[in-house]
Amino acid sequence: MEMVPSEENQFVPKEIQNAAEEPRVLCIIQDTTSAKTINERLTLNLPASTTLSKLYEDVAHKAQYMNGTFDLSWGNTSDMAPLEHSSEMSLSDSAFEPGGKKNFLHLTDKDGEQPQIASDESGTADSSGLDDSSQERFIGPLPRDGTVGCSGDYSSPSYTYSSILNKSDTGYVGLVNQAMTCYLNSLLQTLYMTPEFRNALYNWAFEDSEEDPVTSIPYQLQRLFILLQTSKKRAIETTDVTRSFGWDSSEAWQQHDVQELCRVMFDALEQKWKQTEQAELINHLYQGKLKDYVRCLECGYESWRIDTYLDIPLVIRPFGANQAYGSVEEALQAFVQPETLDGPNQYFCERCKKKCDARKGLRFLHFPYLLTLQLKRFDFDYTTMHRIKLNDRMAFPDELDMSPFIDVEDEKSPQTESCTDSGAENEGSCHSDQMSNDFSTDDCVDEGICLDSTGSTERVLKPKSSLTFELFSVMVHSGSAAGGHYYACIKSFSDGQWYSFNDQHVSKITQDDIRKTYGGSSGSRGYYSSAFASSTNAYMLIYRLKDPSRNAKYLVAEDFPEHIKSLVQKEKESEEQEKRQREIERNTCKIKLFCMHPVKMMMESKLEVHKDKTLREATDMAYKLTELEGVVSLDCCRLVKYDEFHEYLERSYEGEEDTPMGLLLGGVKSSYMFDLLLESRKPEQVFQPYKPGEVMVKVHVVDLKSETIASPISVRAYLNQSITEFKQLIAQAAGLCAETMRVVLERCYNDLRLLYVPNKTLKAEGFFRSNKVFVESSEATDHQVAFTDSLLWKLLDRHGNTIRLLVLLPEQSPGTLVNRTLCQKAGGDSEAPFDQAKGDRKTVEAILEESTEKLKTLSVQQQQQQQQQQGSSTSDSQKSSDASDFEHIESPIQEGDSNSSLCVAADNRELENRISAAAAGGSSGASSDPDNHFAAEERSDSEVNNDRSTSSVDSDILSSSHSSDTLCNADSGPIQLANGLDSHSITSSRRSKAHEGKKETWDTAEEDSGTDSEYDDNGKSKAEAQFMYFRTEACSQDDSSSEAQKCLVVHVDKRITLAAFKQNLEPYVGVVSTQFKVFRVYANNQEFESVRLNETLSSFSDDNKITIRLGRALKKGEYRVKVYQLLVNEAEPCKFLVDTVFAKGMTVRQSKEELLPQLTEHCKLDLSIERVRLRKKTWKNPGTVFLDYHVYEEDISISSNWEVFLEVLNEPEKMKSMSQLAVLTRRWTPSTMKLGPFQEVILESSSVEELKEKLSELSEIPLEQLEFAKGRGTFPCDISVLEIHQDLDWNPKVSTLNVWPLYICDDGAVVFYRDSTEELMELLEDERNELMKKESSRLLKTGHRVSYSPRKEKALKIYLDGGPVKDPGQD
Repeated sequence: MEMVPSEENQFVPKEIQNAAEEPRVLCIIQDTTSAKTINERLTLNLPASTTLSKLYEDVAHKAQYMNGTFDLSWGNTSDMAPLEHSSEMSLSDSAFEPGGKKNFLHLTDKDGEQPQIASDESGTADSSGLDDSSQERFIGPLPRDGTVGCSGDYSSPSYTYSSILNKSDTGYVGLVNQAMTCYLNSLLQTLYMTPEFRNALYNWAFEDSEEDPVTSIPYQLQRLFILLQTSKKRAIETTDVTRSFGWDSSEAWQQHDVQELCRVMFDALEQKWKQTEQAELINHLYQGKLKDYVRCLECGYESWRIDTYLDIPLVIRPFGANQAYGSVEEALQAFVQPETLDGPNQYFCERCKKKCDARKGLRFLHFPYLLTLQLKRFDFDYTTMHRIKLNDRMAFPDELDMSPFIDVEDEKSPQTESCTDSGAENEGSCHSDQMSNDFSTDDCVDEGICLDSTGSTERVLKPKSSLTFELFSVMVHSGSAAGGHYYACIKSFSDGQWYSFNDQHVSKITQDDIRKTYGGSSGSRGYYSSAFASSTNAYMLIYRLKDPSRNAKYLVAEDFPEHIKSLVQKEKESEEQEKRQREIERNTCKIKLFCMHPVKMMMESKLEVHKDKTLREATDMAYKLTELEGVVSLDCCRLVKYDEFHEYLERSYEGEEDTPMGLLLGGVKSSYMFDLLLESRKPEQVFQPYKPGEVMVKVHVVDLKSETIASPISVRAYLNQSITEFKQLIAQAAGLCAETMRVVLERCYNDLRLLYVPNKTLKAEGFFRSNKVFVESSEATDHQVAFTDSLLWKLLDRHGNTIRLLVLLPEQSPGTLVNRTLCQKAGGDSEAPFDQAKGDRKTVEAILEESTEKLKTLSVQQQQQQQQQQGSSTSDSQKSSDASDFEHIESPIQEGDSNSSLCVAADNRELENRISAAAAGGSSGASSDPDNHFAAEERSDSEVNNDRSTSSVDSDILSSSHSSDTLCNADSGPIQLANGLDSHSITSSRRSKAHEGKKETWDTAEEDSGTDSEYDDNGKSKAEAQFMYFRTEACSQDDSSSEAQKCLVVHVDKRITLAAFKQNLEPYVGVVSTQFKVFRVYANNQEFESVRLNETLSSFSDDNKITIRLGRALKKGEYRVKVYQLLVNEAEPCKFLVDTVFAKGMTVRQSKEELLPQLTEHCKLDLSIERVRLRKKTWKNPGTVFLDYHVYEEDISISSNWEVFLEVLNEPEKMKSMSQLAVLTRRWTPSTMKLGPFQEVILESSSVEELKEKLSELSEIPLEQLEFAKGRGTFPCDISVLEIHQDLDWNPKVSTLNVWPLYICDDGAVVFYRDSTEELMELLEDERNELMKKESSRLLKTGHRVSYSPRKEKALKIYLDGGPVKDPGQD
């Protein structure tokens, strides 16, 4: 129930009641102290000046709790540190957010104890169902109408189960549910509430010398019972008990049956208690005896045996019956009701020496002191073949008289003189068909304990005059047969009161609540009554014999044995220590700590300091935590308030070295809105004070002459300062002239704003906590032009859009500037033409190798020239968190560089011609025409690995007839290049608004990659062109240690198009842009080709990797195609062959003509065009056969990264028309349990009759005996030979193939066929098992589905040695 206080309520302090301008804080409090209140919310709308102590008072009043008996903690964090009770700090200073934002809090227990209820005179007790003395025990918040109603499973107003009482009132402690251990908690609480079991457990003494306490089950139960009796906690853990069982954390997620646990635990205790006073405790308390007999109805002879039992399983509903037993007494009567063996079930009587009618049944001989009844609510439905739960009503009395069910027959009768049929007395389990649980030693593995058969001499007791049992424990199951929840309703023998033990919640309940666990529904629904009944009902009942001479009382602390008293003291001290530690945690401030370490750079850790520690002590702790000892003196360090997100130093703490950290940080909180920074200085330096309200500004000084941007310097200013004052502050810090200074603020990414209004404040200009500005104070005329037209804006614009890319060049890449080196000889002696004589021609590999050596030499020259250009400036090529870019930026092209640029462009063309000439010279008779391409190329990765990956496979198919076209004309004009051997710049366009935010799409059709009308052949915009920055440098060892020889660092304006980017890479790759491809490398090392030449690099970011691969780039209308060979009768039917290029308008025959030479060269396949077929590939499935006259994009749809099957035929192609259908058939031979090879059948129509005729002709099976079935799954439709005969849908009743259930409408379908008269081969068990192993192995290797095998249900086990024994043979 959500309660919003009115504006005039008493929670608003009177002195600010009318202060409308004061912000308010909205607090939403969730009461987590009980199951009743967990879904309720308390809402308070308080002034921001309200103190924390006043907040506690308001919450206490609202929740009707006593103030000081509960805690408040933040609800949106994992840290549950409570807010200070007595703090006078305001909500606004305690990290509460005003202005309508929701502040979520949790109301929790204080010191493990539930809140105390404030007296409520308006409450009424009439409808609660409890006496007056218990009325004040209900915790809040109570329903606001003054009644004590409650919502739960039942709507009765008197039902009070879900009203959770304070543990100090009930006197009992709950158990924490580890995950799904409610069944364990229910049994443990029942055993704890059994006086005879608890007292006997206390009387057992643990010997340290004999056993490890961790693995001792009785010792851990003893500790648990002591904590349940003496602990002040609301609930305690059971992990120590389950650890003694040998369970790990996974067992907590296994749900088991509580009766099964009871049996296994008792067996384990018996084993642990051997040769002790408690050796017979379980038998003495829980074991009874019964007689399993068969009596001849003709002579009266009876054969029998004695069985023992620990519980009696009672059937809820007889097998096949519609009506359930109404009560426990009826079920007990049915349990002992004998059955008559007659007709075919007659019994062979030893005395009569013939088969006679007989009576078979059970008789109870002895009832245990503690009688356990299991109600068999879990059954099996043979109609649905599923387990079900029977929710039928079964009543059980508070007192149960068992005397009618005891065996009182005269034991002197002659028929009891022998037990020849059953043998000697057996101390195992009951063997009746009605018994569900077997306690015999044969089932020791299932029980979880391996027991030895031991005899017993316990005599069969005759019935006493009184066999009245009183009910004291009901274990309830709520849910279905698939799972649910257990809890226990237990009567205390101290006061006769019933309690509900539901995991950590303990509450009083009434007798009415016990009756509601009978099960069933309110009305009669006949046969379906169980289906509509409540799923919450009794599952196990435990009665105690009413015998004053034996009924025990709980041991009180004064009567504890000495070893128990010492254990109580030990546990008390442990709990006190835990409480003290918890108190320390509650008073510990935990805050993020950052430190700019001189060696390790920026470090992040967590500082945990007690709230009473001073700032000086906290600084010492932070100093040691950040490992600054020996690096910086402690006197040179201080802690300052820091905002890591904005990189903002909020304030320093001068003069507050002795102030407690709790005051400085605003109290102990689960999380803080700020961090701490351990700042250090050099001995000769002085710390700058940081005052609250200041903003931090990173100032970058721009030099227009050298076109460099310096590293930032930090300046602190106030938001109310004017621009003029701010310029003077910068001039003082940077040594610049304030009169000519231009200040540019970068408000967000690349949003540049010139600050030109002198009297405008920093706040009005958009300054915040942390800011970044660029300043320039030269006297150049650049400041006279409009800002967007100035050189400063262009430099900053380029600075903000430049990214750093790592480019991996191919192995054959030539030197970085080989052609520029040749160009420097202009005006001197020129080199002889490269193609002057055939004998002087070099191969492509020789040219690339020679150029690579030159790259190594010139890389050194580049570095030297860069150092000279930089001079004394402190620039960094890599973007950092401070500068966010590299500082040294090359200038755009100047007019005086045109000769050099033309020379380089000419040498680029010369390099292309040299490589083309070398390729032409490498093959005899080849033309020297530039349209010819490389004869020797880099092998594709896919050719080596036969990998089907569509991302990183290199395709170097340069022999296509379409390769003479170029997407970007290298000879269209000179490319302007900047001065210097290490860089060059190009002109290109800024992307249009429509394309600026568009991400690169690597898998779109390549026809979109052509040049559209907006761009010319060089990727330039037809609109106004702007300079696009491009600079390269050698890759350092730090960037790529393994590939430093072929790695290139490129600084490039990300607004450049891919086409222009490729053109700029030509001198470094050594070939024109149309002859290499660009692959983007992602974080998982997957490579995807970038093919859209008109896309910009806007989707790239700093330090992205790019791989360059040799191979012809696609032109408009071309598609990259992966060719796989279809091998229908091979273990792996899909084998990668080669990458190739298909073009729009090409026929299938033309593509085969171009493909076959590539297969000969790369795959050594010498194929005839008449014996080769191309067909559609959908994953691994073969599809439509492509006919020679089909045209791509007209008859056959094609897309990027397309895949196609190539199939080698044994005879010329028979498919001539699209009306034909190609089916792959396979014969199944049941007599040998073998599958034949695939054979293709060409059908002229979709007729089933034609298919059967073709199969009959192929296999010589008579038409009337031939049966067929369609294969399932993906090709080759593998199926186990053990399943194919019965699992497939043989001989479907259809006349055409294109209807259900066949749906064979396209080529490539798989059809199995067989002879219906052929008998299935008979297999021995060993042969079947061997064949099953082989088939499973075969199907797993091929990746096809193996028959589903359900996971075996995990048995409940308790390990006496502390842990399970690993089976080496198990997986």
